[in-house]
Amino acid sequence: MIILGAFSVFGVPNPVLSAVPLIVIVCITAFKDALEDSRRTATDLEVNNQVTHVLKGIDNPNFSGEQISLWRRFKKLNSKVLFALIRRIKGQADVDPLAEDMVHPRQSIDSFDFRRSMQIEANRDTFTNESTASLADPFSDANEVTADKFALKMKPFTAPPSSPVAFNGTPAFKKEYWKNIHVGDIIKLKNNDQIPVDVVILASSDSDAACYVETKNLDGETNLKVKQSMKCSSASIKSVSDLGRCKFWLDSEGPKTNLYSYQGKLNYYANGDERDEVCNEAVTINNMLLRGCSLRNTKWVVGLVVFTGDDTKIMLNAGITPSKKSRISRELNFSVILNFILLFVLCFISGLVNGIYYGRDNTSREYYEFGTIAGSAVANGIVSFFVAVILYQSLVPISLYISIEIIKTAQAYFIYSDVKMYYKKLDYPCVPKSWNISDDLGQIEYVFSDKTGTLTQNIMEFKKCTINGIPYGRAYTEAYADIRRRQGIDIEEEAAREKKEIQEDKVVMIDLLREVSVGELSKDIPNELTFISKKFAQALNGQAGDSQKLACENFMLALALCHSVLTEKSKKDPNKLELRAQSPDESALVGTARDVGFEFLDRTKKGVILNVQGIEKEYQILNILEFNSTRKRMSALVKIPSATPGGEPTALLICKGADSIIYSRLSDENDPELLEKTALHLEQFASEGLRTLCIAQRELTWTEYLTWQKRHNIAAASLENREDKMEDVASSIERDLTLLGGTAIEDKLQDGVPESIQLLARAGIKLWVLTGDKVETAINIGFSCNLLESGMNLLIIKTSGEDVEETLGKEKWKTLQGDKSRVVGALIEQYMMQYFGLTGSMDELIAAKNDHTPPSGAFGVVIDGDALKLALTDKHRINFLLLCKQCKAVLCCRVSPAQKAAVVTLVKETLDVMTLAIGDGSNDVAMIQAADVGVGIAGEEGTQAVMSADYAIGQFRYVTRLTLVHGRWSYKRLAEMIPIFFYKNVVFTLALFWYGIHDDFDGTYLFEYTYLMFYNLAFTSLPIILLGIFDQDVDDYISLIVPQLYQSGILRQEWTMTKFGWYMIDGFYQSLISYFYPYLMYFKNGIVTESGLPLDHRYLVGALVATIAIVSCDLYVIIHQYRWDWLSVLIVSLSIIIVWGWTGVWSSSLISADFFKSADELY
Repeated sequence: MIILGAFSVFGVPNPVLSAVPLIVIVCITAFKDALEDSRRTATDLEVNNQVTHVLKGIDNPNFSGEQISLWRRFKKLNSKVLFALIRRIKGQADVDPLAEDMVHPRQSIDSFDFRRSMQIEANRDTFTNESTASLADPFSDANEVTADKFALKMKPFTAPPSSPVAFNGTPAFKKEYWKNIHVGDIIKLKNNDQIPVDVVILASSDSDAACYVETKNLDGETNLKVKQSMKCSSASIKSVSDLGRCKFWLDSEGPKTNLYSYQGKLNYYANGDERDEVCNEAVTINNMLLRGCSLRNTKWVVGLVVFTGDDTKIMLNAGITPSKKSRISRELNFSVILNFILLFVLCFISGLVNGIYYGRDNTSREYYEFGTIAGSAVANGIVSFFVAVILYQSLVPISLYISIEIIKTAQAYFIYSDVKMYYKKLDYPCVPKSWNISDDLGQIEYVFSDKTGTLTQNIMEFKKCTINGIPYGRAYTEAYADIRRRQGIDIEEEAAREKKEIQEDKVVMIDLLREVSVGELSKDIPNELTFISKKFAQALNGQAGDSQKLACENFMLALALCHSVLTEKSKKDPNKLELRAQSPDESALVGTARDVGFEFLDRTKKGVILNVQGIEKEYQILNILEFNSTRKRMSALVKIPSATPGGEPTALLICKGADSIIYSRLSDENDPELLEKTALHLEQFASEGLRTLCIAQRELTWTEYLTWQKRHNIAAASLENREDKMEDVASSIERDLTLLGGTAIEDKLQDGVPESIQLLARAGIKLWVLTGDKVETAINIGFSCNLLESGMNLLIIKTSGEDVEETLGKEKWKTLQGDKSRVVGALIEQYMMQYFGLTGSMDELIAAKNDHTPPSGAFGVVIDGDALKLALTDKHRINFLLLCKQCKAVLCCRVSPAQKAAVVTLVKETLDVMTLAIGDGSNDVAMIQAADVGVGIAGEEGTQAVMSADYAIGQFRYVTRLTLVHGRWSYKRLAEMIPIFFYKNVVFTLALFWYGIHDDFDGTYLFEYTYLMFYNLAFTSLPIILLGIFDQDVDDYISLIVPQLYQSGILRQEWTMTKFGWYMIDGFYQSLISYFYPYLMYFKNGIVTESGLPLDHRYLVGALVATIAIVSCDLYVIIHQYRWDWLSVLIVSLSIIIVWGWTGVWSSSLISADFFKSADELY
């Protein structure tokens, strides 16, 4: 439009001024984008220009130099000059970050750290006089074999210093920027350094060839993780010169997103000689340091760079976050198209009428015009069409989108500044990550939530256990209290009595533990002990018999040995060790073993050191088979020395995992009665809302272990399908287990969760819980958090079980012949027909889409992962969705991250509803990204969910305020602001159109051009923006007291095409008033001033029309505004007054030309 206006043929009075609104909008947008870009650039520069140490003096064959173009060199030169000028202005000294600390760099990498080994040796006891105890203790390492003849023999990695193949140069580590690190470089990292790239560890300062990293920036976990150097190189590389005496290369997989998997092979020439044997060692993720981690408790690490920049795992995981656009913004496009159609109609009428007019003869124009601009009637009509496009362009305003951006930015700021959503414990406010979807928060109909860490605190407390068929532990959990409440028990009285008795048992238990322990118990044990069982302490004391005592000791030893926990000295108390675990469950298990006398102290190169009832012992760990979501178990292989000197040792496998996994791997030699008792105890624990695990073991001969170890090494060295092969090897040994017992851990509800869920339900929002927990645990948490209600009929969907057979009936069960897909389909169909009379037809689906009322019946669906996988297939998905829509609560248990996302997508796309997903772990990311609005909780499972979310909060309870208050306000404000914006533009544009009737639409301007320029920019913009930012129909506390107000957003009653149409009609009517009222004032009778000057100039009439339009539009805004405060009234008043002010100021200037002195004549 601006370009067209520059041509005089289109009759724009002042093309320069016509560009002012667009220039202002572009400047505001450019400033906003420049600010964001400058911050991003500053962050990039800060990261790229951090310094690390890179090995120089040895060529890197993977990098042959960088080709820098002349243009890029010119830009770099400009940047250097600019930054130097800025430093000069600020008075900062020029410091070279790459300047060496010493004139002659050290040849040694750094001093070797013997402290850990010295401490181990000083604390290690010899157990030569404890042969009897070692026989009673299957975990004892009293007769440790000093030299393991079965240890892996590694060929020398480096050449001797005097070897002729040794490198003759002078390699040295020198400072270098992160941005200049390349694949194949060797870098040195020091303690507390951030890791700039993905590297394979060649050597470390630790005597065990290990190093410790904090992965907080990678996955949010603050615990330390141990990483191992390559065995082949760790013992050989102790100085820089050693790196010049070795020759090696890495066969690596390509860049992949999996943070927990890597497959590679480090190849090297033995003795650093190319004529010698080629050796290799498998590289796993445990041998890698990933970008984003930080080195801790390790003096130095030397590593080989594998991936840099965008190829690093953290950058690949950052990925491209799905671009989300709010529903109103998507529907706004249709409104804009309608306005484009209206604009085309107006312009077509203008062009047509003007063309017809120029085709007539004997008109007044023949006497006043010297020919036509275009030369013919058709050409004049075409020119008039484009003149009309320029004239009526405000009908589709660019400023609307800028106003919406301003409003949404302000709404995001209000959300961030709301102290009622500030979580003091973590110093964490509600952080909007996406600023453009705040109005979607006011239309949410379905909320999908994780359980652990989202509804619960993810702070685990060990409460109960079962050992050798005997249950231990007393606890009065929230879930158990809710069970008792449903049974009609006065839980306040019962809870007070139980808690008093538990405290009494605690005192007795601590006294008994002091009797058993040789050393002193921790002074903090009264506060830290969560496992309260006087009976267990008595069993440890031998009061329940020697066999039960041994069973309890072995059980706790298993907890203390089978884990991946690390210890770290407490910052508050240096004499105290803090546990750093990869999961809160593991920390609770190891912490309880510590509290009852089996304390994990440290890890060594060979294994772990425990303080067993006051005596320090070292246990040699042969292998760790790590836990993952597929295996659902973890195992540790412990070396058991022979009872006779020189005899062959044995190996003990300790395995812990989900009860369903462990029970499927038990030996037939287990006592059936013991298995039944343990299963009943675990079921009872789960019914109280506790998370359960099973502990089992298996004894192996040394020959069996060595045979398995060879297979394990082959699988570990494999480059293809290594994970699958490793799993097959691990699975082969994790069989024929002997059951030791089970544990029960409480994951407490977060504060305010039951009340929040109740509020959401009253607002008409349906909550579905998608969790990886077992069915029983999820059901009881559901009751305790008010998701499930007393008397609710639970519809269980599983693939097998006696209850399923009973539900379907024996005859129907036989016809299904055990086909799991048919079983799931039959259950869904039976529930639909029996309780809701549904058949799954398309008519029922269409009716479900249009029905947004909360379910009326007291029904809830509970489905496990196996059944859900089948329910989501094309054959059953519609029926499953229709069934769930009729139920007040839906619990999906044992589900994978992909299944979570699939459920969200099914509901969102099939029912065409607004969805919100909330979670706290990396397994919730897919679900969060699939939903319309994703909310991440900054909790114990890391920050990956927060990084991927649209909003980040500290606790689940804040989601009620986020949706019911801020979401509702944002939705109502935008739903009112957008149609008013169209209304005011219709008023002004159609007033111009009506004037065209009297000039045959020749493009003559009714208004002085500055009125066109400032109408959207100054005269009517602020009132409508303030409405979008500050308007409130009710206060925040009313929105929470009466959550039913939220249903207008669910039903989408505030923003509809009908409402848009009525506002357009209203604008059409107001345009008639704005134009024809002044017109009729002048019609057939002239109006003159006292001086006799006429007021019939089009600019004078136009000023009056503009004034009426502007005043009516500004008043229209405040009439539709719910909240009238001093600021809104002031801004509306100023916007009206400024019209008269501008008329007076502008008409006083000679630059206004024909408009000069118009204010004097008009007013």
